[in-house]
Amino acid sequence: MRRLLAPALAALALIGLFAGQVSAQDNYPTRPVKIVIAFPVGGLLDTVSRIVGEKLSGLLGQQFIIEARPGAGGMLATAAVAKADPDGYTVMMINDNHALNPWVFKNVPYDSIKDFTPIGFVGYTPLVFATNPTVGAKDVKDVIELAKKDPGGITYASVGPGSASHLAGEMLAAAGDVKLQHIPYKGGAPALVDLLAGHVKSMFVSPVISLQNVKTGKLNALALAADKRLEILPDLPTMKEAGYTLEASYWFGLVAPAGTPPAITAKLEKALAETLAMPDVRKRLIDMGAIIEPLNGKQFGGYIQSELTKWEKIVKQAGLQPN
Repeated sequence: MRRLLAPALAALALIGLFAGQVSAQDNYPTRPVKIVIAFPVGGLLDTVSRIVGEKLSGLLGQQFIIEARPGAGGMLATAAVAKADPDGYTVMMINDNHALNPWVFKNVPYDSIKDFTPIGFVGYTPLVFATNPTVGAKDVKDVIELAKKDPGGITYASVGPGSASHLAGEMLAAAGDVKLQHIPYKGGAPALVDLLAGHVKSMFVSPVISLQNVKTGKLNALALAADKRLEILPDLPTMKEAGYTLEASYWFGLVAPAGTPPAITAKLEKALAETLAMPDVRKRLIDMGAIIEPLNGKQFGGYIQSELTKWEKIVKQAGLQPN
């Protein structure tokens, strides 16, 4: 009798476990969800994540809490999310560093494709090349001329080594055949503070965190690193119009650890799509200089792969060695 009952009891236990897992996925979320970001509070990712997280909270009935873990070019936070329980309660708003880090750092402790499940792409913001007004440059060519007269004298801030803002500076230096001095920071907010104070002279900066300072004249916007002008800055020429073909932007999208149940990622994907369709969300992001370009999980996965391919080529052409 024991021999007959044992398999039956085991089968019932497995059925009960499976039913419990299905129920947990159907009821998801039943507690707060963390959105991890790899850069400090006050920067682009924080701003975008709070706007999105606020709406996800309303749609899914649980609080979405932003947790900033800056450091190591975003690798600390990304590695932590890669190792997190794939239960849907830890997700990440990744940015362009996700595709850059494998090419600019040695021994990256995660795989940008295999260790994550894409949920959806939010959008991007092309970078503005701006200077502190004390530089006295009227346009990009003025900056290049100043750099030629004083090699290394023109400093530029970035959100960290290997970031889009760093590589944009490298590309401009190469295009102008000059030396620009790179000053890395641990995020856009502290870099902007020093740019406003004049401790650094220039930066490829996101309109999301710089627009108000551009409008009030605290920063001198010289060109947009994009192929077309930005709606909220219609008078700002593109880098191509300024004489230097150069495109660089920050992008952002939501991912979960690999192995997260499809039922959960599907629920998050649907909620994110609904969020990005809300007129007030679109207006808040567009007014800050972001370009909304919703992609579902599968499409976002393809985008990440294309970005990895693109940045591998750019980094090699710039002659940067992984460190």
